[in-house]
Amino acid sequence: MQRAVLMDQRQIVIEEVATPHIGPGEVLVKNKVSTTCGTDVKNYMRGYPLLKPPHPFGHEFSGVIAAVGDGVTGFVEGDRVAVHNSAPCGSCHWCKHGQFSMCEDLLFNRGSYAEYVRVPARIVRQNMFKLPDSMSHKTASLMEPLACAVYGIENCPIEPGDFVVVNGAGPIGLMFARLAVLKGAQVLVTDISQGRLDIAERMGVWGTLNLQRVVDSVGAVRELTDDQRGADVVIEATGLIDVWQTSCQMARKGGFILLFGGTKAGSAFTVDATLLHYSQLTVKGVFHTTPLAVKQAFKLLELGVIDERDFIQNEYCLGDLEAALLEHASGDVIKNCIVYE
Repeated sequence: MQRAVLMDQRQIVIEEVATPHIGPGEVLVKNKVSTTCGTDVKNYMRGYPLLKPPHPFGHEFSGVIAAVGDGVTGFVEGDRVAVHNSAPCGSCHWCKHGQFSMCEDLLFNRGSYAEYVRVPARIVRQNMFKLPDSMSHKTASLMEPLACAVYGIENCPIEPGDFVVVNGAGPIGLMFARLAVLKGAQVLVTDISQGRLDIAERMGVWGTLNLQRVVDSVGAVRELTDDQRGADVVIEATGLIDVWQTSCQMARKGGFILLFGGTKAGSAFTVDATLLHYSQLTVKGVFHTTPLAVKQAFKLLELGVIDERDFIQNEYCLGDLEAALLEHASGDVIKNCIVYE
C-alpha cells in the first residue's frame, strides 16, 4: 500500500510499504476519506511539540473494515466505520479521576494518510463506530475534531442567553460556534477571513467580526456586549499567543476563558495579574478529548448538527497531499480531503 510519512518540516514522502498485519482485537480499515486538520498543517509547517518526525502522518479518516482480528466483537468485514485517533488506558491516576485526555498512556494512532490503517484494539473497543446508511465517509471523518469541540464546550459554563465569543473560524472554531448556538448562547465569531465568517453565519451565530476591519479587537468585541461589560465566555481556537492574551481581555468580570488552540513549542503566555485577580477571571486550558465526547460527537454527526459541505471543500489524491495541506494553511478552505479508490 501507499502511505504518507512526514520526514521533517515541509517534507512529506509517499512510500510503498506492506499492508499492515493485525493482531487480536485489532481491525484493518481500507481508507475512503482522510481530512486535513489544523494540527496536521501546524505539524507540517512548523513542527509539533508532542511528536518528532519522521512518522506516519494524519489522524482523521473513515473507511471500510477489510479484516477483523481474533476476539473483535460488534464489527465484521465490510462495515463502514468512523474511527477516532486515540484511546486512554482507563487505569492510570488521571483516568481514575476522569481526566482521560491527561492519560499517562494515551494511545494515539497516526498514519491516516494511507490506503489502509491498522486500528489498535483499545481504539476498537472504545472509539470506533459503525456508520448508519445515511452518513457519508466525509461526515464520519469529522468525528475527531468535533469530539475535541464537544469536550471543550462541556468545560465552558455556558448558560442560555450568554454572550459567547469564539476567536478563530477554522474547523474547530466553527464547531465550537455551532455547539454554543445549540446551547442557546448569543455567539460572536471573530476571524480575519470573511469567507470563514460567512460559514459561521450559516451555522446560526448571532454575529461575526472581521478583525481586518478593526484596529482594537478587544474594544470592538466589548462594544457589542451589553453595557460594554465583555463576554460571559470567550473561546480561543487559533493557537496564537496574541489571541490567547486578547481573549482574556474580552471577558467580563467573573468571566470564563477557554484556551483550546495549541501553540508553537516554547511559547509563553502572559496575563495581567491585576485583571486576573480583581476581575475574578477563570482561565482554563483544555487538550484533546475523551471517549464520552467522542461518542457524543458521533451522535451529533448522526443527527446532522453540522454539514460536511461547510467543512470539506476540495478532494485530492494521496500524491497531492502537500497541495491539500498548503491550501488548508492559506485559509482559502476550512478543510480538504484525500480520497481513495
